[in-house]
This record gives sequence, structure tokens and C-alpha cells, in this order.
Amino acid sequence: MPSLPSKTLDTFPNPNAGRDYQIHIEVPEFTCLCPLTGQPDFAVLLLDYIPDERCVELKSLKMYTWSFRNEGAFHEAVTNKILDDLVAALDPRYFRLTAKWYVRGGIFTTVVAEHRKPGWTPAPAVALHQFDSLPHGNMRG
Repeated sequence: MPSLPSKTLDTFPNPNAGRDYQIHIEVPEFTCLCPLTGQPDFAVLLLDYIPDERCVELKSLKMYTWSFRNEGAFHEAVTNKILDDLVAALDPRYFRLTAKWYVRGGIFTTVVAEHRKPGWTPAPAVALHQFDSLPHGNMRG
């Protein structure tokens, strides 16, 4: 039996809930319809999140994003709807959804929506030294 689109987002327990780590997911074939013309709109969705207790199951995410294919929505509205649904399902420490919409009428649109769990603060960023530019014979230990 073929798969069907679904609004259900399945999750699984975070295997390393004691650690902040980033999950990056790309959905290169997101589609919905322009609410004014009915023409298809295409986007690449970039999902970056730091899970808390739950992670999103990828097949359910695929079926979820597919469920928008025949729905009319403005870019800003559908981006924020997807973020709200993912936050409701996962309750992540942090989530950023970037929707990079393909050109329509000579205009590209990128919509970025974020969520931060109340009380969560990220650890300070760590700057790592780059060794790529050093000649192989000049590495110091």
C-alpha cells in the first residue's frame, strides 16, 4: 500500500538528553500552493534543533511535510505553522526553521523562524583553531 501524507509527527526518546547537540535536517522538495493563484510554491526547508527529551522521526516528518502539497499558504504562515507543530511535538531546547523559497516573479524569499525553550541558555560557542592552512611539516605539538 502506498504511503499517504499525514499531519502526525512521531518522536522517539533523545538518546543523549543530558547533552546539547544540534540536529540538522534538510527537506529539499517542500511544496504548497500559493493562496492567491493556486500555483505551486517550492522551498528547501532547513531544520536545526537542539533536542530536549524527544527527537523527530524522519519518515513521519516526510509524510508531514508532504501533507502541505495541496494546501494554500503564504510563505510566512506555513513556515511558522511548521515550526509551531514541531515545537509542540518535540518541546526542544532550541529550534530554527529556515524556509528558502524558490524564485517567483523574480523574487526569492527566505523565512527564518526560531523557538527557544524558556530558561534554556546555550553553552558558549567554542572557537577551534584551524590547522588546514598550515604546511604539513610545520605542525607544532
